[in-house]
Amino acid sequence: MDQKSNAFLETEPVGRLMAKYAVPCVISLLVAALYNIVDQIFIANADYLGSCGNAANTVVFPLTVVALSIAVMIGDGCCAFVSISLGRNDKDAAHKSIGSAVLLCATSGLILTAVYLVLQEPILTLFGGRVNEETFYHAKEYFFWITVGAPFYMFGQALNPIIRSDGSPKFAMASTLAGAFVNMILDPVFIFVFCWGMMGAAVATALGQIVTAALAVWYLCRMKAVRLERSSFRFHGSLAKKYLPLGICSFLSQISLVMAMAAIQNMTLKYSAIDPIFGQTQYAQIPMAALGIVMKFFQIVISIAVGLAAGCIPVVGYNIGAGRRDRAKSLFTRLLTAEAIVGAVALLIVELFPRQLIGIFGAANESAYYTDYAVKCFRVYLCMMALATVNKGAFIYLQSLGRAFASTAISMVREVLFGVGFALLLPTWFGLDGVLYSMPVSDLLTFVICLAVIIYTCRALDFDHADAQKLCEN
Repeated sequence: MDQKSNAFLETEPVGRLMAKYAVPCVISLLVAALYNIVDQIFIANADYLGSCGNAANTVVFPLTVVALSIAVMIGDGCCAFVSISLGRNDKDAAHKSIGSAVLLCATSGLILTAVYLVLQEPILTLFGGRVNEETFYHAKEYFFWITVGAPFYMFGQALNPIIRSDGSPKFAMASTLAGAFVNMILDPVFIFVFCWGMMGAAVATALGQIVTAALAVWYLCRMKAVRLERSSFRFHGSLAKKYLPLGICSFLSQISLVMAMAAIQNMTLKYSAIDPIFGQTQYAQIPMAALGIVMKFFQIVISIAVGLAAGCIPVVGYNIGAGRRDRAKSLFTRLLTAEAIVGAVALLIVELFPRQLIGIFGAANESAYYTDYAVKCFRVYLCMMALATVNKGAFIYLQSLGRAFASTAISMVREVLFGVGFALLLPTWFGLDGVLYSMPVSDLLTFVICLAVIIYTCRALDFDHADAQKLCEN
């Protein structure tokens, strides 16, 4: 094996490396996002589930994000640490951190599953599950089976960035694609042929996640840049203290998103109950269902944004470890440009074609109130998407530089101070509309802060070689 088997990260053109790593990562995250989205599409088009099933899916969705937040903290943190270690040619730290991360992810998955099963009803109530009895019934059924598959979901998601750090972004993508393919095939069979309802959607998802996890285990036995040993699979606390802080931004950005979702869904539940239309029992689930559809589209867009940035982590980490801050700066510029383009294109789609998007989620089977409110959600809630994608790219790039504190601080401001704060505050003045306004206001104010951080980061990457080494070590 070469002394530095990932040395091409320091020599190949930055644009080519970005495409090589970011595109498979984008596809992987898009496919991961499609697990829940595909479920919701089939649920919405099953006439015996409809908008109540849709609303139930929306209630459970944040709870899958909790599992994801733990997985990406471990996986993204380990990925950044392994990339920096390989840049320094410290393969001992690399293989031990991977083994430790594998054990940590498996253990946390089992613990989370136990907590979910014990506290099922209080958790679903916290996220607005009691909008009406039918929605709560569907939510419990879906949540139980999703919880059973949670350890496999977390394992596959945590190993995905680690596989990328080993120089195999295409395998990381393929493993996720395989699981999603299983889910997409089984969803219509279980929902429409066997009529298993919410259980069918959840079981199809869990089986797909098991496939992804199994492929990740297969790859662990055949890693390229890092050779795992029996001694790797121990909990190395000293290394965990180094790689977990690098993933804390990923964790907080996801877990704080859950907090924002809880606030938004509870405010939606509260203010729809006093709305003259949605206060009626037969329409009570519509705001929750419509908001869930909008969140799913945003998840697709933000998956692209996160994929572009996360795919760059191994490249940035390696070059910072090797002292090539010029290449890191070039990659940052390209990344922010790509993020802005993604957000602008997505904005055009939601502003011009909202009814077509709603149609995918069973609007033909619902009342006109369903379509009208969903169109309003799309056009108001997502009107600052171009800024949201740039913000997300900047957060993750800071993480790849090893600047975990700055990345975490800005992410927390966005999701907790702004995301939760405005979701609770604005509805008191604007009712249901206030829930929708909370998203664009949060993204706009965050961008103002983020712009200053972007300028500072570009200047920091112009430091001389000695200062660049200090930046890496901090």
